[in-house]
Amino acid sequence: MPAPDIQYLNPPALSTPTGYTHVVQVRGGRTIYIAGQVAFDKSGNVVGKGDFAAQTTQVFENLKSALAAGGATFDNLVKVTTFVTDLSQMQTLRSIRAKYYGKNVPASTLVQITKLANEDLMIEIEAIAVVPE
Repeated sequence: MPAPDIQYLNPPALSTPTGYTHVVQVRGGRTIYIAGQVAFDKSGNVVGKGDFAAQTTQVFENLKSALAAGGATFDNLVKVTTFVTDLSQMQTLRSIRAKYYGKNVPASTLVQITKLANEDLMIEIEAIAVVPE
């Protein structure tokens, strides 16, 4: 099967994005939806309680595993939604995600919320990827 046609677009009428793409257009391929990943290890224990960098790294490692289960990598991401409990940690988030994202960064939404499902969690990321059929 042919690879999906994925275009990453940053229209000149929009601001210059930092670590994300404004518009991702996809034709063809198989879509993978990944539930929000949090800083749980495989046994369900919180990793990095009180440590945003440690939790963010665990979340990206969990995303890597979830993507692999669907036959994808970070290069296949087209959209992510990130929920954080403290926007002052944005630079830490940007630094860590830059180590994981592929050559094209996905469309992205970042939201600060008061808390996640477990009070020890500081970040959650859900994702959509597209791979060849």
